[in-house]
Amino acid sequence: MEKRPSARGDAPDRGYGWFVFASAFFVFRLSFGIIKAFGVFYVEITHYFETMATEASWIMSIAVATVHIGTLIGTVLSTRCRHRVVVMTGGLLVSVGMVAGSVSQNLVQLYVTVGFLAGLGYAVCWTPTMTMLALYFQRRRPMANALASVGECIITFLITPFFQLLVDWYSWQGTMLILAGLERNLCLCGALLRPLRLARDNPGKEVAAPAGRASPRSGQRAELQTRILHCVDYTLITNKHFVIYTLSGVFSSVGFFTPSLFLVPYARSRGITEYQAASLMSISAACDLMGRVACGWLANLRLCETIKLLMGTMSSLGAVLLLCQLAGSFAELAAFSVAYGLVYRATVSIHITVLAEQVAVAQVGSALSFFMLIRSCGGLLGPPMAGVFINKMNDYGMGFVIAGVVHVVSAIFLLLLQ
Repeated sequence: MEKRPSARGDAPDRGYGWFVFASAFFVFRLSFGIIKAFGVFYVEITHYFETMATEASWIMSIAVATVHIGTLIGTVLSTRCRHRVVVMTGGLLVSVGMVAGSVSQNLVQLYVTVGFLAGLGYAVCWTPTMTMLALYFQRRRPMANALASVGECIITFLITPFFQLLVDWYSWQGTMLILAGLERNLCLCGALLRPLRLARDNPGKEVAAPAGRASPRSGQRAELQTRILHCVDYTLITNKHFVIYTLSGVFSSVGFFTPSLFLVPYARSRGITEYQAASLMSISAACDLMGRVACGWLANLRLCETIKLLMGTMSSLGAVLLLCQLAGSFAELAAFSVAYGLVYRATVSIHITVLAEQVAVAQVGSALSFFMLIRSCGGLLGPPMAGVFINKMNDYGMGFVIAGVVHVVSAIFLLLLQ
């Protein structure tokens, strides 16, 4: 007889959890990995539509913001339907968005298709998968999150130069069609998700009816409140640690995707060839992998508080980004890519773990949703804000300066949690 996961609320850390881990690994590859590699399309789209950095940057800005906003939708849908159905639906949305984006006639259509539709699909895939991963792992959660996120850097390492080759062969429109087929694999990731029965922190605790008569109206109000809490736990807004951590996330999200979006254009503006510029993303992704695994392993040793480790990586990331302006040659940009990759994804590998430590286990899904929703403000404004400074100064390096400053501010917010 098949052994089912524990029904007591204890994460098994083994068994079928590794299939859920595999799903999360590939979801990272096919969502944030593709977003990071979009810099190759960015240059071609800018030339094709004869537009400026600010206008073209809105494509990924809208996608990133939609990913963050859409996480709440993913959580609500997951409470009404099975996680696997939600993720498979998200995979279809991403594929449809990429197909429609390949025939776009102007930037506005790209905003709607690649930006909004594909972004919504990514969100609907990502939140249920990461929630399931957090539920299936407890003792090994830092390492599980770190290794799952490695999928993002692996595909960035492999696919960025390949995208450049495909763009040269088939144009950016043809490459986007190929990408649409690749994104269909998100449906397979959803098929791997199996429900885990999780006991609430206080099983049997219900919303108490007022003293005296249990009037029909108060009973209906209590039932409605219970249903809402089952879908989205809005009581998180009273959690001081969660609020402070989310504010830190808002600032970091302003500069989260800006460097990967502008690294290839910045290198080409410094006279670096197309394929050398694309290879910088591969170099960054290779070091990205090492940074994730090393930081996840270190966090799993519990030698220091995870929040302190995150504060250290966040501060280091800000410093590295601020130093990017000093890089001009390919060798210098390669050295920057190494340092950037190591600290950038070391930060990513543990930030979900730190979030899970700020709330109760049963609140992880809602916490992820609210965290990503509020971060959407920074994700939406980050690339266009950098684009404004880039256009004004006529220097792609300004995008890295903005990203560096906001990451330092984010690290300062983490001090408040000490």
